[in-house]
Amino acid sequence: MKKVDYFHPLLRVLHWLMAAAILIMLFIGVAMVSTVSSLHSLLVSIHKPLGVMILLLVIVRVGVRVTTATPSLPASIPAWQRGMAHLSHWALYLMMLAQPLIGWAMLSAAGYPVTLGNGIVLPPILGVNNNWYAVLRPLHTWVALALFATVMLHLAAALLHAFVLRDGVFSSMTGIRKP
Repeated sequence: MKKVDYFHPLLRVLHWLMAAAILIMLFIGVAMVSTVSSLHSLLVSIHKPLGVMILLLVIVRVGVRVTTATPSLPASIPAWQRGMAHLSHWALYLMMLAQPLIGWAMLSAAGYPVTLGNGIVLPPILGVNNNWYAVLRPLHTWVALALFATVMLHLAAALLHAFVLRDGVFSSMTGIRKP
């Protein structure tokens, strides 16, 4: 693929849309499990379709990511850091894909439908099974925590590149040309 200075515009839009959706989803998830008030059902009604949206967006995003050229990291970045950057990006993709699937499977195993509103109900991806539910429920929490930690590390690295190193890495995702 040809050398580019910026990520494909669709990748940039998907990145920022998903960043907002994932942060909202993580906060909704925390609020959902920590409240027993009437807000719980409202939060659940937002959580499920937002999870499905994230699943669909990450599938599109990975497709665009593997079919378009991406900017190279600056030569000033040591090889081990470049390796960690690539590893962390693929870990983010994996968690963004796995998390909604785990949630969907967890609800299926518990016998709860995944409803998206307006009468749209997704088919179960597992049969009702308490043993699977007992595995998937904590796994959904652990993947959420790992995703949150990885997002925070990603944000810290982005801010380092934007405000300290000023090496063009951050601008490659914003589309804003560095001065």
